Amino acid sequence: MKIAIISANGKAGKLITQEALDRGFDVTAFVRGENRTRAEKFVDKDLLDLTKEDLAGFDAVIDCAGAWTAESVHIVPDAVKKLCALLAGSATRLLVVGGAGSLFVDKSHTKTVFDVTPFPEAAVPVVKAHAEALEYLRTVDNVDWTYISPAGDFQAEGERTGKYILAGEELVLNAAGESVISYADYAIAMIDEVEKGKHLKQRISVVSE
Repeated sequence: MKIAIISANGKAGKLITQEALDRGFDVTAFVRGENRTRAEKFVDKDLLDLTKEDLAGFDAVIDCAGAWTAESVHIVPDAVKKLCALLAGSATRLLVVGGAGSLFVDKSHTKTVFDVTPFPEAAVPVVKAHAEALEYLRTVDNVDWTYISPAGDFQAEGERTGKYILAGEELVLNAAGESVISYADYAIAMIDEVEKGKHLKQRISVVSE
């Protein structure tokens, strides 16, 4: 299986790249500047400058684009829109590293984590950017996309346990009553979804066991 990983130099991107390589996939890392992943194949190019030719022949494209400031978070929805435009009508799947703020906290799907959680002011643009990306994907019917939300506590340096709970649109807590997952376990869930491809045009979520 051939996989393109966009923004592979980021914390999530590097672990997702590593997980895919460990499973024997043919991985190309798309980065800006020096390749800091284990991938031997890489493309040094800004994601907004990518062309259809750059992504031709891949079975899946994983969008790991992230940003943490109000000035830069536009890249999150911009990346989704750009990649959807490039993959429209193709057989290539698009998988997106999403956010947790848009997960629903009620069965009627009227309230989200963002609606009921007092996020720090600095985090609000980030949460809204990920929600915007998801809402855009929901309008797309010519790309086989999957948006994967992490748990609320997404731990960059967390332990790799190799176990996780797969959930859907609603916030799910583990047996300890926590909404937490490590980047390493999230990477496992992402590559599992690439392999199985069971959730086309859906948002799913993952939490540690």
